[in-house]
Amino acid sequence: MQIDTNIPFLSFEDPQDAATTRTAHERTYYAVRDMVLFGDLAPGQPVTIQGLTAALNSGVTPIREAIRRLTAEGALVFQGNRRVSVPVLTQDDLKDLHFLRKTTEYELSLRSCHGATSACIDDLERIDLALDAAIASGDVRAYLRGNYAFHAQLFRLAGSPVLTEVTDQIWLRLSPSMRVVCGRLGTQNLPDWHKEILEALRARDAVAVAEATLRDLDQGMSQLIEALDPNNRRPDSIDT
Repeated sequence: MQIDTNIPFLSFEDPQDAATTRTAHERTYYAVRDMVLFGDLAPGQPVTIQGLTAALNSGVTPIREAIRRLTAEGALVFQGNRRVSVPVLTQDDLKDLHFLRKTTEYELSLRSCHGATSACIDDLERIDLALDAAIASGDVRAYLRGNYAFHAQLFRLAGSPVLTEVTDQIWLRLSPSMRVVCGRLGTQNLPDWHKEILEALRARDAVAVAEATLRDLDQGMSQLIEALDPNNRRPDSIDT
């Protein structure tokens, strides 16, 4: 399985398959989904159908369908008056999502080692190098896209569509909150165990891959939960 690092990673699905099979409605869905996933829509920020239509230069019907799907997936909630927003996660929500991530991502990482060719690992390393540059420059949007791309490609190697779909839904719910935290803390203060994951992949040590992934997500989620604790609330800044 060859990984194309030049394709925008909109989901944990195979990007080459997606490029050839998406309809116009699906492309609109993934465009709105990207806005949620990479923090263009902040938690609690209301947005209208007309606003999304103008932002994406799309028709009203595809936007409505995208909103319907994303609402069903828990990525958006209706606020009335034809407005929707990204949900504001509670501490209990975050802890539940942390638990789910640990369950699915450990297993996916464990399995990914068996599907990782040398070429795949090289491509993951290129994604990680671009991610390092985003961290060094403080580019939050590039960081979020690169981090998502790294894990999406790692998990695709597991060859488990059911687990990857579940994990993708978890990321969709968490990512807007991570965008807020990145704005507060900056990219250089975020955990990064990708080098350890790559080293374990090259050594064909599945347990080490899974353990490094677990440390990466545990540190990131602990940081997220602490930063979004109402008792630790600081002014948000996501204009990075």
